[in-house]
Amino acid sequence: MEKSGRDQHKGELEAFWMPFTANRQYKSAPRLMTHAEGMYYQDDKGNSVLDGTAGLWCCNAGHSRKKITEAVSEQIAKMDFAPTFQMGHPLPFQLAERLSALTPDPLNRVFFTNSGSESVDTALKIALAYHRANGEPQRTRFIGREMGYHGVGFGGISVGGIGNNRKTFSGQLLSGVDHLQHTLDLDRNAFSRGLPQHGAERAEQLEQLINLHGAENIAAVIVEPLSGSAGVILPPEGYLERLRSITAKYGILLIFDEVITGFGRVGDAFAANRWKVTPDMMTTAKGLTNGSIPMGAVMVSDFIYEACMSGPEGVIELFHGYTYSGHPVAAAAALATLDIYEEEKLFSAADRMASVFEEAVHSLADCPNVVDVRNVGLVAGIQLAPSSEGIGKRGFAVFNRCFHAGTLVRATGDIIALSPPLILEADHIDQMVTTLAEAIRQSA
Repeated sequence: MEKSGRDQHKGELEAFWMPFTANRQYKSAPRLMTHAEGMYYQDDKGNSVLDGTAGLWCCNAGHSRKKITEAVSEQIAKMDFAPTFQMGHPLPFQLAERLSALTPDPLNRVFFTNSGSESVDTALKIALAYHRANGEPQRTRFIGREMGYHGVGFGGISVGGIGNNRKTFSGQLLSGVDHLQHTLDLDRNAFSRGLPQHGAERAEQLEQLINLHGAENIAAVIVEPLSGSAGVILPPEGYLERLRSITAKYGILLIFDEVITGFGRVGDAFAANRWKVTPDMMTTAKGLTNGSIPMGAVMVSDFIYEACMSGPEGVIELFHGYTYSGHPVAAAAALATLDIYEEEKLFSAADRMASVFEEAVHSLADCPNVVDVRNVGLVAGIQLAPSSEGIGKRGFAVFNRCFHAGTLVRATGDIIALSPPLILEADHIDQMVTTLAEAIRQSA
């Protein structure tokens, strides 16, 4: 029997099990995008929707960039795939050189992945391999942080600190993992502009964990310089510097997860550059290809790479990798993306727009139920008091109202996150904030 148009449409929606989505709720009232260009999406009804989230923290140069489209089309026609296991092709070598020019020394080696999740699991494995090569194989313990998000691999959710991501899989997470306290402190830091003043002392908890577990047993500490997925949680002034000092003191590797902060989000190439704190490894993805083709990369310090290269030359040094590591089409997209960032000076453009963005988002402080506004660079979190209906209900209502009013924002529980493309202008900021203010009032 032939399906009716309505049944067929419903069937098309039902087949796709959507990630991080209330599937039944969404499919009862879908929000479908069909086109994108510059700062805007277009939905399936023809409505224009301002992108206030750079897709999902990834389209930093805006949408449907011609240079990226042409690079991808040219490469897929020239060579669609080539392996990088015991073989190679030019683009990942070129891309690694370009990336190493953006990172602070000694982060000069690059291992390619396909996502932020893979980048994190890769960095954890490299940390273990380094300590083994360095004669300390007992260093196997990792330390993450509460409210941290490091992707959805078993390594990433083990070092991550978001309860809902962990509890279903808790029986199979990595053993030997502990967590630092998060840095969110509304009592002392609410409505901070830029990095909050209070809380650097929370880094001292790392000393306590080292005393508990023994420095000789700890492989690495991994943190997001800025926790994005948990609701834009900023590092207090001096906090990252203190983590760097403690880890260096004990020979513990420091890994920055820059999947969200990388490629201009905080007004420089990376948070490590902006805040002048250099980790031993850095995980990236998202903005690497402007969201156009899946790709990730782990930036690795020279001393780690060199330690792993100390065995016989004919032996594989790291038994790890992915079929698509350094994929030619993804690498072409990334190289074109880096060209756009450089030619349009988007990292400095983001820094210039940050003060305008800051003033606008802090105007929301007077809206009903707003308990905090926090920002740095071109990212902001607006935290709302939960409604009587339960945690997350008000946040979702605001998100939904914004979408139907023509602006895409992101809701994490009752926190609204903004992370627009770096190409935004003042009028885009006005539209975002005006729409968001009205949605917050309507959801009071």
